Amino acid sequence: MRGHRLPGGAYLCLIRLDGAVHALDDTCNHAGCLLSAGKLRDHQVVCPCHEMTFDVRNGALTCSPRLCQDQKTYLVEVVDGEVWVEVE
Repeated sequence: MRGHRLPGGAYLCLIRLDGAVHALDDTCNHAGCLLSAGKLRDHQVVCPCHEMTFDVRNGALTCSPRLCQDQKTYLVEVVDGEVWVEVE
């Protein structure tokens, strides 16, 4: 799990899980903390600030109480060992 800053200031969290690479917004929409500084638990990333959990495969919030929204995810393609992420 790694965080990457994009030109323009956005942050992405890239996660390799079961041979696939997933990308989601690295800034937690609950408290603004970087998810890449958290922990990976099975297929969930745990926010380091308030332990909100998100499914890395689709960004769905997986904890209760629901204090925030699902995380935005991005389309990822691995081509010849390079990771390409479609950002808007």
